[in-house]
Amino acid sequence: MVRLQRTLRTAVEFEGKGLHSGERVSVRVLPAPQDTGVEFVRTDLADSLPIPANIRFHSSRDRRTHLERGGAEVDTVEHLLAVCYGLGVDNLRVEMSGREMPGLDGSAAMLVDLFQQAGTVEQRSQRQVFRIEEPVYVRDGSATLVALPSDNGHLTLQYVASFSDPEVDGGSFQIDVSPEAFSKEIAPARTFCLASEVEALQAAGLGRGATRENTVVLGDPATVLRMPGEPVRHKLLDLLGDLHLLGADLNAHVIATRSGHRTNAQLVRQLLDVMEAEETGGLIRRDTGLDIREVMRIMPHRYPFLLLDRVLEIDGYQRAVAIKNVSINEPFFQGHFPVRPLMPGVLQLEAMAQLSGVLLLRKLEHTGKLAVLWSIDKVKLRAPVEPGDQLRIEVETTRMKGELAQVKGKGTVAGRTVCEAILTFTMVEP
Repeated sequence: MVRLQRTLRTAVEFEGKGLHSGERVSVRVLPAPQDTGVEFVRTDLADSLPIPANIRFHSSRDRRTHLERGGAEVDTVEHLLAVCYGLGVDNLRVEMSGREMPGLDGSAAMLVDLFQQAGTVEQRSQRQVFRIEEPVYVRDGSATLVALPSDNGHLTLQYVASFSDPEVDGGSFQIDVSPEAFSKEIAPARTFCLASEVEALQAAGLGRGATRENTVVLGDPATVLRMPGEPVRHKLLDLLGDLHLLGADLNAHVIATRSGHRTNAQLVRQLLDVMEAEETGGLIRRDTGLDIREVMRIMPHRYPFLLLDRVLEIDGYQRAVAIKNVSINEPFFQGHFPVRPLMPGVLQLEAMAQLSGVLLLRKLEHTGKLAVLWSIDKVKLRAPVEPGDQLRIEVETTRMKGELAQVKGKGTVAGRTVCEAILTFTMVEP
């Protein structure tokens, strides 16, 4: 159902410790103009860019939703985003004095109260609605997510839980998302973990702000639930927050089994691909993407060293997204390695550098020059890239001065980060 966009009538403020970092952070949530979306701003970082609540700025992290842009990062924003989706609040500026959103009581109930006290106002632009026509399916190990077409005009969520500890019961819960149902049935559910996970989470540096009040410990006899099926309801809270990263209201029936933030993000990416394909008739818009012939007009690289198949998006000279379809016929697989073909990490970085060159050479004063790699920093190769994978490369300009430019890059496969680095270039005459 089409509706007008909304923002808050007045600002709200709150503070508290992050569930994972334990650090105290102050937050101001301010009204924002129509078509802004939800943006996070790190007030403790000088000259940091706003971070849109969009899947394009998502990076995978354990047990939380993480967004980043340039050098700025925000963590554990899923509860606030779930409130935005559940209450239908679309445009906000969220100022944070630190990296992690306060955990408050472990649920979204306090945020719902603050938003309702502030009130909302309608704006002139319509909120985008995406109604899927075909099922969209994601599987990651034992976790599955499927979005099914629906004619009911709203989003229905269903979660089926099954925990690794056989002594902890699972269960299921389903809800038709509306402000009333969200506020009553989903928002009060607190975050949780298994008693058997506590030591491992602490060893990983997580849960430093967790307490008996804000975290349900399943398998602990002392635990008292706030409501029946509280853990399953909280899973729906997290899922709704992650679905907000699509940037549109979803008309679908989404069924989740054992899914978490990583699987949720994979589904959102697939939904975004389908939505954009429908908007463009399956074609990449000329003003936002480049096919291989257009890439070759910009870049001097040629087979077998041209490692981009298509540029999907270009935003000025600030950001670009491209894909590399990794085929078993790639020359490097003949020797790396014959018994277990893997795309070399240095070639993943080269693909990142080539996309950076496409982006940087769009600037008028760089026309006709070469973007020569000057240095590579903070390289992380997180997972293998194998034949049949589609490597999605995203780069963003973080600094540009004179003939020098710095770019932050990331590569993903099926929504999972496989490589990341910071690249510095100098522009030279050929």
